[in-house]
Amino acid sequence: MQRLRTFLDGHCDNTAVVEIIDGLMVACKDIAYRLHLGSLAGVLGSAEQENVQGECQKKLDVISNDLIKDCLAAIPSVKGLASEEEELPVACNASGEYLVLFDPLDGSSNIDVNVTVGTIFSILKAAADSDAATEAAYLQSGKQQVAAGYVLYGPSTLLVLTTGDGVFSFTLDPRIGEFVLERQNIRISETTQEFAINMSNQRFWLPEMQQYVSDLLQGEEGPLGKRYNMRWIASMVAEIHRILTRGGIFMYPYDSRDPGKPGKLRLMYEGNPMSMLVEQAGGMASTAFENIMTVKPEGIHQRVSVVMGSSQEVETAISYHVKN
Repeated sequence: MQRLRTFLDGHCDNTAVVEIIDGLMVACKDIAYRLHLGSLAGVLGSAEQENVQGECQKKLDVISNDLIKDCLAAIPSVKGLASEEEELPVACNASGEYLVLFDPLDGSSNIDVNVTVGTIFSILKAAADSDAATEAAYLQSGKQQVAAGYVLYGPSTLLVLTTGDGVFSFTLDPRIGEFVLERQNIRISETTQEFAINMSNQRFWLPEMQQYVSDLLQGEEGPLGKRYNMRWIASMVAEIHRILTRGGIFMYPYDSRDPGKPGKLRLMYEGNPMSMLVEQAGGMASTAFENIMTVKPEGIHQRVSVVMGSSQEVETAISYHVKN
């Protein structure tokens, strides 16, 4: 039973990145503990305030954000951090070499109904002369990530991680308070008959996406020639974990409700780290028009459309958008 720190020491030769991941998990264990206590810990319900995205925050959104910030700020190699919940990044240690971006609690609308949520993180190398208190320091493409991962808080608490050499899964053993290695070199099946999308937004999608999903729903009688099942959990962590476990395609496409926003999900906090994991596991991640990790970010809260998962199905979805 290999513990996370032992695995990292043997698998990653970057001691600073090892320290960051190990330190970040201290906060995630605390979040997991509070989630398991639920209402007994007083973490359910609204915080009665909005985040920078204009979304109503849950109490645990705020708590999780503060826990992660405090843990990261105490790690010498962390030069700065940026949270999906806050408008501006935060400078930490002037001599630090790395920047950490995170979504402290993905899917937080699920908290009060006791459904899966998660934490997503991305680690970037900081330029030596960069100012970690400014957005410019963080505006790197997803291809420049040195590590990415998520923690899934469900019936068991799982860490899924890549440092650029495969994808690995760890389970939090509450008996010893440590993450232990569970799955190695995870691979996503190339084909699938399962898709995840929020169908309530269908009328706002581009015609190409509407046609693709319509063809999915036609099953064996349709042009794709096979029956599909649909899933939707309203937590990107849960959706991507299912894909890493048994294949599938997850989509949060562009829609016309706000023409100024190319999607709902955030490039830096969700799109890039999840794309790195999916690609490292042999899948594909696209906006439906280009690789997500090649998108040049213009702001730390930039949004992006997302189509990711089993490679053959993602290629099929892309073909609907670029065939003309």
